[in-house]
Amino acid sequence: MKKINVGIIGTGFIGPTHIEAIRRLGFVEVVGLAETSQEQADRKAAELGIPKAYGNYREMLQNPEIQVIHNCTPNHLHFTINKEIILAGKHVVSEKPLAMNSMESDELLALAQKQGVVHGVNFNYRQHASVQNLRAKIANGDFGKVNLVHGSYLQDWLLYETDYNWRLAPEVGGKSRAVADIGSHWCDTVQFVTGKKIVEVFADLATVIPVRKKPKANVATFGAQSTEVTEYEDVPINTEDYASVLVRFEDGSRGVFTVSQVSAGRKNRLSFEINGSKSSAFWNQEEPEKLWMGHRDKPNEMLLADPALFSPEAKHAIHHPGGHNEGWPDALKNMMFNYYTFIREGKDPLKDKANFATFEDGHISMAITDAILESHEQQKWVKVQANQEVLV
Repeated sequence: MKKINVGIIGTGFIGPTHIEAIRRLGFVEVVGLAETSQEQADRKAAELGIPKAYGNYREMLQNPEIQVIHNCTPNHLHFTINKEIILAGKHVVSEKPLAMNSMESDELLALAQKQGVVHGVNFNYRQHASVQNLRAKIANGDFGKVNLVHGSYLQDWLLYETDYNWRLAPEVGGKSRAVADIGSHWCDTVQFVTGKKIVEVFADLATVIPVRKKPKANVATFGAQSTEVTEYEDVPINTEDYASVLVRFEDGSRGVFTVSQVSAGRKNRLSFEINGSKSSAFWNQEEPEKLWMGHRDKPNEMLLADPALFSPEAKHAIHHPGGHNEGWPDALKNMMFNYYTFIREGKDPLKDKANFATFEDGHISMAITDAILESHEQQKWVKVQANQEVLV
């Protein structure tokens, strides 16, 4: 069978991880990449072993041999480039956030549906094997009725005033940073696990470091600050380092989460606890093979990821025997496998249910972010709106 040909736009932190995950599939091939200049594109293509390099992504969109485009650019480019990808008749995988606000994401969703392209958003945490297993257990009633959901997503890569990255600039990263960047992952994951949408929020946001020292040389996302950097400029920061958000789900159940990019020692700690009427469950992305299950009338349990112990509905998400831990790159691979299998099997994005996050999920995420920003500004509960309709 002929391989599916793919092009990648953007080769910063996330672009190469997409490429690595795609290459693990076997039936998909990355044949081109685009960067901001031909020189940079040529250099990256040589480093990554990709045959075609484009100094302008629009040239890559004109290549009829490329069927799918991955948009791995900074946030402010997502809307425009996603729109052009769709209008070029290509299937699309976008990094999150899908756009800069829910009006833009609504337009992208409608356009993707109209054009009939397969559309995906890289919410890869829902693809962790233990998360898939927990979703199946909750759906099967193992935990009873879900009453409470609480947790956090904590990082420390912006702890110091000398930490700086393009995500800190609203004109590039958007009006929200910690919420849009990592809170969106938390919300998507818990909505996926519980099968319930967040419909109302009450938010408190804070900029812990109001002025940062921006290095005069570029610094990569999550990159260690060089000890050789000596020249800085002071830059006022207008996006949040921290947020705590009360949430209400569509069935009336409650929750709360905290996000922070200034929590020392927390590298990429997305965690959540589900409290049901029978039992509880806790999962932490930094130890993804472990699923804690809590009980009142018997000893608590720690379920280690093992296909022999998984629910039948979740076995597709785990690929190695127990004790052979699978993590973040494997969850990303699962997302790519599900997305490209959908294409390979010729499924209809308008009729067939996708087992990956779509532009609809990306749009709901943007609507939640917009509601959180409005709630913080007005200091009140705000309903989440999607497609110009309140979700409740």
